[in-house]
Amino acid sequence: MKPRILVIDDEAAIRDAMRMILEYEGYDVLTAATGEEGLAIVEREGPDLLFLDIKMPGMDGIEVLRRLTHLTDQTPVIVISGNVAEGGASASEAAQAIKLGARDFIEKPPSTERVLVTVRNAIDSNRLRTEVRTLKRDVEKRYQIVGDSPALARVREAIARAAPTTATVLIWGESGVGKELVARAIHRGSLRRDQAFVQVNCAAIPDELIESELFGHEKGSFTGATERQIGKFEQADKGTIFLDEIGDMSLKTQAKVLRVLQEQELERLGSNKLIKVDVRVIAATNKNLEDEIERGTFREDLFYRLNVVPIHVPPLRERRDDIALLVRHFSDWFTRENNFRRKTFTAAAMEQLRQHHWRGNIRELRNYVERLIIMSPGDAVDVGDLPGLGPARVDQSAAPAHNEWMRTATLQEFKSISERAFLVGKLREFGWNISRTAEEIDTPRSNLYKKLEQYQISEEKDG
Repeated sequence: MKPRILVIDDEAAIRDAMRMILEYEGYDVLTAATGEEGLAIVEREGPDLLFLDIKMPGMDGIEVLRRLTHLTDQTPVIVISGNVAEGGASASEAAQAIKLGARDFIEKPPSTERVLVTVRNAIDSNRLRTEVRTLKRDVEKRYQIVGDSPALARVREAIARAAPTTATVLIWGESGVGKELVARAIHRGSLRRDQAFVQVNCAAIPDELIESELFGHEKGSFTGATERQIGKFEQADKGTIFLDEIGDMSLKTQAKVLRVLQEQELERLGSNKLIKVDVRVIAATNKNLEDEIERGTFREDLFYRLNVVPIHVPPLRERRDDIALLVRHFSDWFTRENNFRRKTFTAAAMEQLRQHHWRGNIRELRNYVERLIIMSPGDAVDVGDLPGLGPARVDQSAAPAHNEWMRTATLQEFKSISERAFLVGKLREFGWNISRTAEEIDTPRSNLYKKLEQYQISEEKDG
């Protein structure tokens, strides 16, 4: 079906000429002799394209455009007018029309070729805009943060505070908790939202290549450098760069990143020319960078430059109330993407999913839900369709169960069980960051390490 086109012009000859040109090509054409009549047709019929005369008695084209500014992004407006000598629009009026959202300008009398080319260009441009908007909505939905638990509410509050600023952000948390989603949410909420978001996985790039990836190189700067390469920092100019797993970056590269943060300038490999960049840096890690500093594998000065706004993303076991929402979100996403029939989850199955200890966090849950959508035979997923989970269980390692208390023979045993559970709970809360946990519970780090050894607490066993 071809688009519907509205022509607003006070000259009957122009309206008739435009109708003849457009209807011959199969377009559905509407006409209006005044601005008021044209606005009424726009509200009633919702045309796909609009030709608008600037010079008209009563409500002129400029006033019509002012009243249509809320629609010009979806409905292209093409301005038509005679030259100034014949009472047409002046250059300033034409410029004003473009400023108000008009896509193009053609002179009277309109030629057939000019009209048809203008229509095709406007329709193709509008189709591309619509596709881009749809893709952006799909991307935002794919990377949306799902859940309404108190732990996630704290993350959202931190995002809302950090996003509008230019501050560097350090996101920390276990693998699979959704650190990338937080980084993207910060970018979307910033003044740089319309600029590039460039992601770099520091753990996935070999040490010998990461400097070239980040800062670029000139042709011939090393063996294999057959062309100039623009680095990720330059690609992110005016936008945001997300340095994921920054704890895996070499000390040499850390020094260069620190310089970019401090000076907002860089040099490509093989060049002495300084290149200015305006980049917001968001970094993420699943490591305890303070411990890495003590081991000598991470620069302390870089840590303080990155840690301006720290955001901790809690593991899934600390936001179990979000699991049902996440399961439904992933289920809807995968059924829609793969054209499957929508599946529901029984209350028993959902409870078993909620109680499971997801060591891989949201990433593991997402992959598991995808498997269920593909492999479960019925329209409803039940307990029998949950391979590998076993019976529903409550993760009791963070809190001593009542019957465990009752089995204790002495007060000291009771104290030990309670103290161990308290320490595991706090370590989980702070992502197994020893320094932060020790500070929170008001004990020296050395004492906390002794307790970990005493109770044989480890992230591998209790994480």
